[in-house]
Amino acid sequence: MGHMALHNARSVARNIMIRRILCIGLAVATKGAVFTGRLAGQEPGDASPSAVPVPTLGGKQFWADQLFFHQWRIQHNTFTGHCRLLDENNFRHAWGAYDDCYAVLQRIKRERKLPPMSGKAVVVLHGLMRSRACMDSLCHYLRDQGGYQVFNVEYPSTQYEIADHAKSLRHIIDHLDGIDEINFVGHSMGNIVIRHYLGDLAHSDPLKQPSRVASLDRHAKARFGRFVMLGPPNQGAVLAKMFADNVLFKGFTGDAGQQLGREWPYLQKRLATPDFQFGIVAGGRGDNKGYNPLLHGDNDGVVDVASAKLPGAADFTVVPVVHSLMMDSRQVQQYVLRFLQHGYFISQQERRPLEKKP
Repeated sequence: MGHMALHNARSVARNIMIRRILCIGLAVATKGAVFTGRLAGQEPGDASPSAVPVPTLGGKQFWADQLFFHQWRIQHNTFTGHCRLLDENNFRHAWGAYDDCYAVLQRIKRERKLPPMSGKAVVVLHGLMRSRACMDSLCHYLRDQGGYQVFNVEYPSTQYEIADHAKSLRHIIDHLDGIDEINFVGHSMGNIVIRHYLGDLAHSDPLKQPSRVASLDRHAKARFGRFVMLGPPNQGAVLAKMFADNVLFKGFTGDAGQQLGREWPYLQKRLATPDFQFGIVAGGRGDNKGYNPLLHGDNDGVVDVASAKLPGAADFTVVPVVHSLMMDSRQVQQYVLRFLQHGYFISQQERRPLEKKP
């Protein structure tokens, strides 16, 4: 018994030590990430146009897109609070306050005689802990094969709550001047950000809004086309709930990770079911096991098929792809384009709508 007690005591001590090491490691990693983010986002403090456009230093997890004009973007830094103006090649043309970057953009538009935006657009949002780069392949496909103007949105998914990301998205959409039709494609948490944005529009009180804001909201709603959800955690994320108390998970996924898990019941109240056509692509093996044994039923390794469903979808399909690579699948890309153009993934006859509950 003495030997067993000693063994148990050593096991407990070892587990405590492991947890402490993980906590220290997380603290160091977090501070390092903050330093790296500030370094990557470090721009001169005073507003100024760049005499010669210069490449950025990265810091993708620390910048939020605020405005698009074609592929020009104004971004806001989560640490320093300043903005920068980027061209389609991610070269910086201005930095400082938002209004100053906007003024530089207006000057560039005049000097280069840039045409106004028009036609049909697709607004694309990546998922948690990812960047817009992971959506590049899909965006190129939609541009080349569909002729859409595509706005691939960058947002610091781990730095803010989902409501904050939805607010930034709202500002982007409010300023898509000249665009006739706005479609959406989201991957994973990107879908929840879009649904939160739609929920914000639905909960807007026109009596409390300035007339210009209310007018922008009505104009945006009138332009909505279709919405394709890729691997959406529409019923919350099981893994996020499972690891809600895990120190590393909390540190790396931030508030948004908690909202998808433990805080899902509160977040869900702010989400809207789109009142325009939407379709859902889930990943899975087509069996009851899926790619991840920690999840119940078929799944893509991160989101189970059941959690991806949302009543009211015009079409629903399951594709044999894992969560993180879904948007790179040519089959998925074809499905996305077909739904945006026609409202179904395969054909009108093979649609699998998810009926709304009475």
